[in-house]
Amino acid sequence: MPPRTIAIVDTDRCDTWTRWRAGLCESCNANCCTMPLEAALSDLVRLGWVEAFEAEHVEERLIARRLTKARLIEHYSPKNGLFTLARRASGDCQFLDAATRRCTVYERRPETCRLHPQKKSPRPGWCAYGARTRA
Repeated sequence: MPPRTIAIVDTDRCDTWTRWRAGLCESCNANCCTMPLEAALSDLVRLGWVEAFEAEHVEERLIARRLTKARLIEHYSPKNGLFTLARRASGDCQFLDAATRRCTVYERRPETCRLHPQKKSPRPGWCAYGARTRA
């Protein structure tokens, strides 16, 4: 039997991505969860990192300073009001379970994740699909 060829996916090169289709995520290794994740203030409220009162009455830059000190975010862009969430040393999203490769906050996940890859992606309709390897 000839050896299987394995497609190498580079999350930084959209030309290596696969056209998204329903059910594809079920067998994926969650490559999208290794890309930087931008979140709006409303996402941080949904995650429970920011209280609704704080979101309404405190400047975003002060919220960003607090979340940076807590190592929850890496960057805040006042120009577009987006917070880049911190990742693990491995590059994985902090919400990704290392063993199952599943999101641990799926019901509260940021809007970027909810719309990825169909609408919010470097290449909408395409994803950095990488088949889950069997142990």
